Amino acid sequence: MHANPVSISLSSFGADAVRQRGQAAYLALLAEAGASRVEWREELFDALPDAATLAAASAAQGLESLYSAPLELWRADASLEPAVAERLRLAGEAGAVALKVSLGHYRDECDLEALRPLLAQGPALLVENDQTAQGGRVEPLLRCFRRAAELGLPLAMTFDIGNWHWQGESPQQAARLLGPWVRYVHCKAVRRREDGRLVAIPPQPADLDEWEALLARFAPGVPRAIEYPLAGDDLASLTREQVAQLAQLGRAAEVRHG
Repeated sequence: MHANPVSISLSSFGADAVRQRGQAAYLALLAEAGASRVEWREELFDALPDAATLAAASAAQGLESLYSAPLELWRADASLEPAVAERLRLAGEAGAVALKVSLGHYRDECDLEALRPLLAQGPALLVENDQTAQGGRVEPLLRCFRRAAELGLPLAMTFDIGNWHWQGESPQQAARLLGPWVRYVHCKAVRRREDGRLVAIPPQPADLDEWEALLARFAPGVPRAIEYPLAGDDLASLTREQVAQLAQLGRAAEVRHG
């Protein structure tokens, strides 16, 4: 039985450090730690990156890649965000398996048929639950995915375990309802600071137990990503331990589906 694929969002190493060193500087660390995928973060580039450079960098380390863009799929006027088409092209040229965006302002009058030519080929389009009122609640996400399924559109989901807490939603309920569309899982534990602010933190044993139960709702072997702080004196060992920890989650479900 093989370990499950683990991705690392490069934001996990700290925005300031990553901007200073450059995202590609972390790829060897990811590969040595046993990660199978790098998640490029557009907001950590100074400008739109050169796709060929990203493709070469990830290929040199034998890493699959995913491109994350800070875009909302649907604008406030219910129209499709036009930059999504450009980012899908960039992701494809970068060799990424998928482009990750957030839902935005989906409502029933949104024209999902506008997505059809974008989804015809190239990288997958993954819609993530973010931390906003419009994109971080189960109900609009569920309506969007159900409508896409009715139209035969291959729209899929990035399920961010921690982000549900920003809108007071239950991750367990979300997993039960949205599980059929989940193709990628962002893992982060969440705690409330004394000032009331929610922050992402590394998982504790209780968090790992919760994640195990959530992953049982998704297809066996779904890629899962570290999206919580990775910092320490021995960053290589820490990253290796965290990758191994996530790789083991969900193996019970894999045996059941065997």
